[in-house]
Amino acid sequence: MSVCFYTSMTIKSYKDLIVWQKSITLVRAIYLLTDNFPKNESYCLSIQMRKATISIPSNIAEGYGRGKTGDYLKFLRIACGSLYELETQLIIAKFLYEKQDYKNIENLILEIQKMLNSLISKLSS
Repeated sequence: MSVCFYTSMTIKSYKDLIVWQKSITLVRAIYLLTDNFPKNESYCLSIQMRKATISIPSNIAEGYGRGKTGDYLKFLRIACGSLYELETQLIIAKFLYEKQDYKNIENLILEIQKMLNSLISKLSS
């Protein structure tokens, strides 16, 4: 698959996709955020947020690796679902842990949502 949607260069690997790169950045941000949650929280919301965020770049990569547009779209949609799941969990975290700074993560989530939706639209047409 050698398609480009966001840059002037040809995409040779899923690692060249800006949306994948930003989702990796999001993984790090979520890990840093959840490290600051109370220790009694480490087996519930923290784990769910980490699983959801890891799912995003993983599904982008897996779909890309399938080499078929239909499969790729399926996995991009799964990544999108995980992103919305994470967004909901972030809303819950904000409600429970008001002292944290969530703005950068919220902005990154919105940016990735737009990129995934754009990629899905382009591949669907």
